[in-house]
Amino acid sequence: MKVMGNAIRPGMVIQYKDKLVLVTNIALRTPGNLRAFNQVEMQDVVTGVKYNDRFASTDTVERVRLDQTNYQYLYEEGDNLVFMNSENYEQVHIAKSMLGEQVDFLEPNMTVEIESYEGRPLGVTMPEYATLEIAETEPTVKGQTASGSFKPATLSNGVRVMIPPYLAQGERIVVRIADREYIERSKD
Repeated sequence: MKVMGNAIRPGMVIQYKDKLVLVTNIALRTPGNLRAFNQVEMQDVVTGVKYNDRFASTDTVERVRLDQTNYQYLYEEGDNLVFMNSENYEQVHIAKSMLGEQVDFLEPNMTVEIESYEGRPLGVTMPEYATLEIAETEPTVKGQTASGSFKPATLSNGVRVMIPPYLAQGERIVVRIADREYIERSKD
């Protein structure tokens, strides 16, 4: 599917110089005596090589449609993670590096969405939130309220986050996986 240069957005996968690239950042530039253009930062989905290029609003690029399938996380095997397709029980091995720091939030039987192109996995989309138990934190001091202060806490998966001072060890909280931010106390 063809996309105009001014319609390119971060997160899109496009064909660039016969390579599949993920658009990571865009900046609209308007030089004084020239027409506006998009300065686009891209990363090759196979090799990880980064590219920068400009696209005028009249330029067209080929947007690549990715297959999105739900997979269930099974186990870790060396530097790979093993997932199972929920529909046909096919297993796929994916490098830990593809998930980056989000790998800390993987739990057995967790459902994730794997994006692939022509059968080759290109990315893993984790759930937006995770509910975890506070494994270790400073004790609650009487009289502390939900003011603007936070204290450090270690969660059951080893991740450290900042939490409000009224929360105690053993409580369950909801954390946004993308930026490891405390969202709320768990309702379960």
